[in-house]
Amino acid sequence: MSAGPIIERNQDATIYVGGLDEKVTENVLWELMVQAGPVTSVNKASAHEKNMDVGANIFVGNLDSEVDEKLLYDTFSAFGVILQVPKIMRDPETGNSKGFAFINFASFEASDMAMEAMNGQFLCNRAISVSYAFKKDAKGERHGTAAERMLAAQNPLFPKDRPNQMFSDTPGRLPFPPPMPGMPPIMPGLPGMPPMPPPLPMTIGSMGFPPPPPTATPMPPPPPPPVPPTPTITPRPPPPPISC
Repeated sequence: MSAGPIIERNQDATIYVGGLDEKVTENVLWELMVQAGPVTSVNKASAHEKNMDVGANIFVGNLDSEVDEKLLYDTFSAFGVILQVPKIMRDPETGNSKGFAFINFASFEASDMAMEAMNGQFLCNRAISVSYAFKKDAKGERHGTAAERMLAAQNPLFPKDRPNQMFSDTPGRLPFPPPMPGMPPIMPGLPGMPPMPPPLPMTIGSMGFPPPPPTATPMPPPPPPPVPPTPTITPRPPPPPISC
């Protein structure tokens, strides 16, 4: 059961539920878990998936005691589809890990990539060993033989083998349109939620520096004082002559 396709899976909010009875359905699990909070999706391994085993079973050894099934799934599901939850061998009395586990991939391409990439890598500060597991019916023979690969190629039971398909497929979802020239790309969000707005342009004030003072407009100079008119001097007439 799935409440809707998602773009990414929150690993910190994903739990593993083991030891379920065959009669327990995804609806029952959803009704049980929804009492604690919103449930994004429920995925229960079915008997059909268990019958799709092609023999791409790997052995992971030298595991730290802190490594659990969820950490193994989150780590190795990046290489391909895992048919069943990773099986960590534990002590039946204490429940403590014995330090090794088995992972069943849906294809040999995924198991080959997991072995090549993870063998000798550190997981919880311990270098793990990754190899093909021994077959139960044959003594000393490991999985990954040419016969198993030929049978898997002739009978592709899982054609849509893609990493993290259980959580990352978004059927029917249209791709985001290309951004306009000069505009930042659209950030995807959760289904039913509007996309995140583009970030605001960086300014001097947003980086912690005070904004520059506003540019002062210069005042026009005062007009010059008025020039007083120049007085006009009228010459006086000469005095009349004095007669004797």
